[in-house]
Amino acid sequence: MNSPFHEHLAAQGVLARAPGIQRGEASRGHRHLHRMPFGPQRVSERDPAEGYRFRLWAPVEKRVEVCLIGADGVKHYHPCAKSEGWHCCEIRDAKPGDLYAFRLDGQLEVPDPASRFNPRDVHGPSLLVDPTSFEWDAGWRGRPWEEAVIYELHVGTFTPEGRYDAAERRLPELAELGITAIELMPLADFPGGRGWGYDGVLLYAPDAAYGTPDELKHFIQAAHRLGMMVMLDVVYNHFGPDGNYLHVYTPQFFTAAHVTPWGGAIDFEGSASATVRDFYIHNALYWLDEYRFDGLRLDAVQTIFDASPRHILEEISMWVRARAAKRHVHLVLENLDNRACRLAAPGTPGRYDAQWNDDFHHAAHVLLTGERDGYYADFADRPAHHLVRCLAEGFAYQGEHSKFHDAPRGEPSATLPPTAFVNFLQNHDQIGNRAFGERLVTLTDTHKLRALVAIQLLAPATPMLFMGEEAGAETPFLYFCDYGEPLASAVRDGRKREFSAFERFSGGGDSVDDIPDPCAPATFDDSRLDWDARRGDRQREWLGFYRELLALRRAEVVPRVALLVPGRAARTLVGDSAFEVRWPTVGGEVLMMRANLADEMSLPFPAAGVAPFASVGEGEGATQLGPWSVRAYVLSAPEVRR
Repeated sequence: MNSPFHEHLAAQGVLARAPGIQRGEASRGHRHLHRMPFGPQRVSERDPAEGYRFRLWAPVEKRVEVCLIGADGVKHYHPCAKSEGWHCCEIRDAKPGDLYAFRLDGQLEVPDPASRFNPRDVHGPSLLVDPTSFEWDAGWRGRPWEEAVIYELHVGTFTPEGRYDAAERRLPELAELGITAIELMPLADFPGGRGWGYDGVLLYAPDAAYGTPDELKHFIQAAHRLGMMVMLDVVYNHFGPDGNYLHVYTPQFFTAAHVTPWGGAIDFEGSASATVRDFYIHNALYWLDEYRFDGLRLDAVQTIFDASPRHILEEISMWVRARAAKRHVHLVLENLDNRACRLAAPGTPGRYDAQWNDDFHHAAHVLLTGERDGYYADFADRPAHHLVRCLAEGFAYQGEHSKFHDAPRGEPSATLPPTAFVNFLQNHDQIGNRAFGERLVTLTDTHKLRALVAIQLLAPATPMLFMGEEAGAETPFLYFCDYGEPLASAVRDGRKREFSAFERFSGGGDSVDDIPDPCAPATFDDSRLDWDARRGDRQREWLGFYRELLALRRAEVVPRVALLVPGRAARTLVGDSAFEVRWPTVGGEVLMMRANLADEMSLPFPAAGVAPFASVGEGEGATQLGPWSVRAYVLSAPEVRR
């Protein structure tokens, strides 16, 4: 049976074109998507004077009213009719700019779970928004995935102002550097004015701390005008602990059969799961269509549990592919389990274009710092071996036993294209989940870091930078939030317990009492990028280094990425810390990388027969590499046969 969401889209004439999607699963009708099955919608598209229809899915509630708040602050209550768990009413006087809420059983007033904007934060009323008021440019269709160079940023700490308009003013500098895709950390409304965004509770409402919906759209359009895509990090595995009212009136959203580290698991497989699934499917379509984001990154999908015949991840992908048939729209996962079966060539219905490659990061981090705590223990024995396997095959762990997880981890990934893996040396997690939020530039030697940056940017996998990395920023990126008590104390104490077992604390070095308080405003302020520091000589040197490597990537690597033959990469270790990787193309050319990640000269390599297009670090002659050196080549067919 089709859900109300399917029936709604079918009524709009929005029918499926993707293989395997049932009637109502949309591929066209972008002009209709603002008529969300969740949240308010106009009674009549032709006559705005007809007002708005309000709907709330609250199966356990007997009586629901819409509270419409006038400009004078006076509340007017309108009773809803209930049918099959939905409470609905039409209000002729409602108009964009009005505040509204739902009152449950004459007592508790709650925001709309599909609110498009909540200017008074997560416990306040929602704002009625006209999603058609923004004037978009015509013609933007995105960019192919092989051109992606991703730049992850947190709007609140990217600039001193912490708002969309301030971030927009920095976009030309990123475009000039060679960035082609901005990835915003989650925007879904979270409690307070400071947070990473992974504790969002209103998944359709961009947080008011950063600006208005139209200001977000203006930011995205400005990026498009500079040739940059914009992607959004979304959280579909849990709701945050403060401001989530769904437990009160729609417990069907959650299941006790599964648990997540952050809160109740979402019920994607229960008897009432059709509406729950629709809520998330439409959320993905909403960001891509109404805000024209160019892609989504789905957070920690290993905690999305679904035993349905079609997993919710597969269904989201199929809907998105069908809706975005004429655009380059990209879907990326974070998946601790390394499920290669979720990945495929860009644009494949039911699959995802890429996954964040934690294995690449962990191997590189051990090489650079020697750290062995936590999950780094799995990479401490042979970090160069693990790194090289990532370069050639994607994941380092493809079913092998993980000591950290005490279980097998991963699936075979060698036959996937290199673009199925997003390689990074730093991101919000790997910096911010350190006790003191240190960046790599403060943890390792410059010449070592330069070598790993060259490997990351000149290998064919999709590279991602974290904001400030390109300028050697030393400002920390700490974990911060804005909870009230008693939740603030629980988070503060939990963070101390988490780090107490780490060697730097258990060994008598640092004290857990020195860990910055996540709820202190100073912790948030200390995480802001220092743009004035970018004018320093060292920072300008880093910027020039990244700019040069990205230009070389654009000229030599990107034109060949789509031609690479999946499953044919070859890797060779030369000693313990030097290596060669070859990626052949369908035309006979080969991308080749050689590197030495040791403090001594490498053993000799065979002669390449051609000069490298990129060299980082020193070498001796044509065959030996100096300490922490990298060479990148394009071999034509004659050189390949030598």
